[in-house]
Amino acid sequence: MSAPAQTLRSDNRRELILESAADLFVRRGYGGTSMRDIAKATGMLSGSLYYHFASKEALLLSVFEEGVRLLSDSVDQALATAPTDPWERLQAGAQAHLSVLLDGSNFAHVVVRVLPGDAPGAQAALIALRDQYEARFYTIVDALPLDPQTDPSILRLMLLGAMNHTPVWFQPGRATPAELARHFIRNLRGTAATP
Repeated sequence: MSAPAQTLRSDNRRELILESAADLFVRRGYGGTSMRDIAKATGMLSGSLYYHFASKEALLLSVFEEGVRLLSDSVDQALATAPTDPWERLQAGAQAHLSVLLDGSNFAHVVVRVLPGDAPGAQAALIALRDQYEARFYTIVDALPLDPQTDPSILRLMLLGAMNHTPVWFQPGRATPAELARHFIRNLRGTAATP
């Protein structure tokens, strides 16, 4: 009976550590956040964090994984019910991506703000997670009827870059994620679609 209670308490601590780390990584940056800062935010001793995570890079990787999971789940759900038209699918994926970013998810913000090169020991794993998520957009963009002069990989990167920068300038109440996605895709379609 005590083992499940111990596991539950351990999981709660892990969740608190992840949430605190995500918050600090967003507010102070990965480089500006120490394990001591995270321990203080969780009310734990610094050494106690190492029971859950071997290093700050391991902790970042777990935060990044959660952010990728949130984004992936949102986009996958949107695409599961999206129409078959590739432009409408791209808009559904963009709306789902923006919804997670603009709802204030620190985990998603870590995915778009922390560069893999910021954590050299985790760089390859972070890139793999990012690429795994972005593969959804590869598939959608590859299905678009694009003008032959339009480079699909540049179009995809341009869209992802624009969406990932949205939290910097977005003002709640002026537009919804659905409206922003519609504008993004309408503009892309106007310049990149086959004439």
